[in-house]
Formats: sequence, C-alpha cells, structure tokens
Amino acid sequence: MNILVLNAGSSSLKFQVIDTATEDVLGKGNFERIGDPEKSFVTVKWDGNKEEFKIPVMNHKEALSNIIDKLNELVLVDGKKIDAVGHRVVHGGDKFKEAVLINDEVIENIKACIPLAPLHNPACVSGIEACEEVLPGVPAVAVFDTAFHQTIPQERYIYAIPYKYYEKYGVRKYGFHGISHDYVSSRYAEIKGKPVEELKIINCHLGQGASICAIDGGKSVETSMGFTPVAGIPMGTRCGDLDPAIVTFLIKNEGITADEMDRILNKESGKKGISGISDDDRDIEAAIAEGNERAKLTLDIFHYKVAQYIASYMVSLGGCDAITFAGGVGERGIYSRSEICKYLKAFGVELDEEANNIKAEERKISTDNSKIEVWIVPTNEELFIAKDTEKIVNG
Repeated sequence: MNILVLNAGSSSLKFQVIDTATEDVLGKGNFERIGDPEKSFVTVKWDGNKEEFKIPVMNHKEALSNIIDKLNELVLVDGKKIDAVGHRVVHGGDKFKEAVLINDEVIENIKACIPLAPLHNPACVSGIEACEEVLPGVPAVAVFDTAFHQTIPQERYIYAIPYKYYEKYGVRKYGFHGISHDYVSSRYAEIKGKPVEELKIINCHLGQGASICAIDGGKSVETSMGFTPVAGIPMGTRCGDLDPAIVTFLIKNEGITADEMDRILNKESGKKGISGISDDDRDIEAAIAEGNERAKLTLDIFHYKVAQYIASYMVSLGGCDAITFAGGVGERGIYSRSEICKYLKAFGVELDEEANNIKAEERKISTDNSKIEVWIVPTNEELFIAKDTEKIVNG
C-alpha cells in the first residue's frame, strides 16, 4: 500500500508517501507558514530531487490540496495512488489505547483532548478535516503519540495531588514519543530475532524533546514525560522535572503570569536556559571545547539525569536486556552516549568507544562483556505510522 503520512502543526504540514511493501519513501516534504499567503511555501523531495514552491495558502485544506497536486505531478506516477492516510495525533488522552480508523466519533474524541494539548490537537484536527475534503473516500487512521503509554500501571501514572483533579480534569501522567518508543523496541526485537514479548528494553529518545521509556514485553510500563511533554529530563528548551514550588515562587517574586511561566518552562529552560548559549548540542559542545564552564555544566546535568532515569527504570522492569538510543541526540550524540554510559558501569554496562564513534547508524555500541547491550536504533516514526495504518485499514 502507498500510505500518505501527515503530521500537522499549527502552521505547517509535514508529509511522506511510503510504500509499505518495500518500506521505500516515495516522496516527502513540508508545507510551511500556512496562513501567511505572502510567505507560505512547500518543499518536496523525491527520487533524489528537491524543489521548493511558493504557493499562497490560508489553511490546512489549501495546503493539503496543493501537496496532493505536487505528489500527483512528481511522485505518484505510473498509475500510483494514495491508498490510505495515517495521521500523527499528539494526544489521545485515556480514550485511545491504539491506532483507530477515523470516523466522526474519533474526531470528536480528539477534540475532547484539546484541553490536554491545546497547541497540538487543534492542528491535528485541521489536518484530518482537510484530508476528508481533499481525499474523500480514502480511509484514514489516527496514530497517537500517547497510546503506547496506556499500559502504564495506575500506581505509576497517578500524581500525589487531590484525586479529584484526576477525575475532573484528567490530570495524570500520559507520556509522549510513544510512536518512537514502540518502533524502536519492535525494531530491536527484529534485530535480535526474538519476540518483543521476551525483552526488557529502556529506550532513550533524545532530541529537542526527550524522554526515556521502560518497555517490558513490548509494553510501556514507565516513561519520563508526564501530564505534558515538559516533564522528565532537561531538554533543548524544556526544564524537565523540578520542585513544583519553584513555579509558585517565581510567579510571586517575579510578578509574572501563569502563561509567562509556562513559556519560561517550555521555551527558555533546559539546555538553553542553563547554558545561556543555545538549545543545540552542537553549539554547546563547541563552547565546551573553548572552555565554557556553563556549557559543560549543561551537558553534565543532562547526562546525569538521563542516566538516573535509566537506573530507576531497572527497578520498573526488574532488570534490563538492552538500552537503546534514538532521536537526534541519541543517534548522533557520540559524546552524550559515552558520558551517559559511564554512570551505568555499576549495572555492568560497558561501552565500546570505537563502536560508539558513529552517527545515525543502527549498531551495537557495547562490548561483548557488557551485561546489558547498548544499541543505536534510529527511529522511524513515519514508517511505524504507515505500517499501523496499513494494519488498521486491512482489519
């Protein structure tokens, strides 16, 4: 099947067309600055080619219509067509435990989760509704970033605040990056030639957003992100875990609003906030090479927190067969992987520094003597969405 995978942002629409039989990407791109007709444009990549087209659009429907036109012109040649559409949906709350065929009820339930993801779910709905108009009759599937974590036990997702807030607002741990965590654990099982049901894996999805997940028998049993993606380890601009009283302290003493505090925690914290330099590891590592102490402190904090989460998930899993690294930093961060694994020597983790000297390549990077295998497993969320879509459409 040729699956169109869509990832809608508030002013963007990323897309890929994947042939699930061969797992080839036939074409991909991104429509950017939707809603600003003077600046909106789409980039299309196909068969080694790349071209940018300036096209004025006001909404996701117009953007998608133009994307389909370009795909039909450049990619879907020789009788090829789109057989189904897979939509990445950020938040499904506790309503969705797996991917589902989209109908009116599904759309309403996605809308009901907007209070939990006000920046993401409205865009997801816009993408879905645009697709219904532009591609009528083509089956569409919603694949949720939160669904994988619905197997986490209740004692691990309920917060120690008055229970009424869980009942009234759904305040609980949800977790994110589920599509990536699911893909990586399944892929590692394929690499080893073992059923995923027999494996205990700790996956580290490290990028601008970052989360750790404990996966037992192919099911998420614990994860670092929480009610929102701001929880867990320090990220590019997100703070990760902190004493919640800091929030009220700063609001009172700085005279800032809740919205301003939210912006600080999400956009001005993490690696950017500590270093004062950048949210990009490449910039921070360059500063470390020049002797910048705050830059070094930034990554020291990040490495320690990641290792601390990995160690705690040994408890969640009752052991561990493999630690996997994915995401931009996980796949390319030679220095970070090395520093994180140094903390894990007490668990018998032994990194092969020569094997680790690689970027974005599927590879075992632990020694044969290591008690726990360590692997780089590049994530492929679009392929996972395409495969899930095919499975749901085929019943």
